[in-house]
Amino acid sequence: MPFAQLQNVRIHYEVSGPGSAYPLVLSNSLGSNFSMWDPQMSVFTEHFHVVRYDTRGHGQSSIPRGPYRVEELGRDVLGLLETLHLERVHFCGLSMGGSTGMWLAINAPNRLNKLVLCNTAAKIGTPEIWNPRIEAVRKNGVKAISQGVIGRWLSEGFRAQSPVVAAKTLNMLESSNTEGYVANCEAIRDFDARQAIAAIRVPTLVVAGTHDVSTTAGDGRFLAETIADARYLELDAAHLSNIEQSERFTSEVAAFLLS
Repeated sequence: MPFAQLQNVRIHYEVSGPGSAYPLVLSNSLGSNFSMWDPQMSVFTEHFHVVRYDTRGHGQSSIPRGPYRVEELGRDVLGLLETLHLERVHFCGLSMGGSTGMWLAINAPNRLNKLVLCNTAAKIGTPEIWNPRIEAVRKNGVKAISQGVIGRWLSEGFRAQSPVVAAKTLNMLESSNTEGYVANCEAIRDFDARQAIAAIRVPTLVVAGTHDVSTTAGDGRFLAETIADARYLELDAAHLSNIEQSERFTSEVAAFLLS
């Protein structure tokens, strides 16, 4: 697998699909890696030149000293685009990846053609939520909070019907590096784009989950109502809607990007 050596971080990435197709960048959620997009790859690689990467502190990317800022996560994407000689791309991010997408759309709109914000919010949670999680992970590792997180990621019904997928997803979470997880928690905790997103002019699709308690459907509607001409899609899913409602998620996102 290739790596991009940027100014202070090494980003692990994968490129798939025809080189002549329009580029699509996929950005992972907190506590995951780019394999979270596996359910989308068979369809996306038919239509797009897909770049998926591990956010700093995740997967096989390096783990610079924290705390991180969402601005750094966005600049990592810009550095990756420079490495790959990609001038303009579609961008699809889920949760933390959506925060990165918002930063890019606000600060580097000329690099984005279309934007998909999935199961995310202009401000995710509060310090009162994030700080105890950060301390728990610092003290006892990601496994200390993994059962609570997987319960928010995937609905109880889906976990019962798809135990193999749920187990694979839990393993991905529990494999997260402690320091990388904490540093990214700090980035999300401190990011607030509630005012700034009104400036976004990139064509945007907002995807929310009816049963998402981390970034609620209400958070998704706020994004869609505040970003000019944004489209809104609500799926019968919890936080990882691309996994729980993979077929509809994939078809709706592809249709938006191809329209």
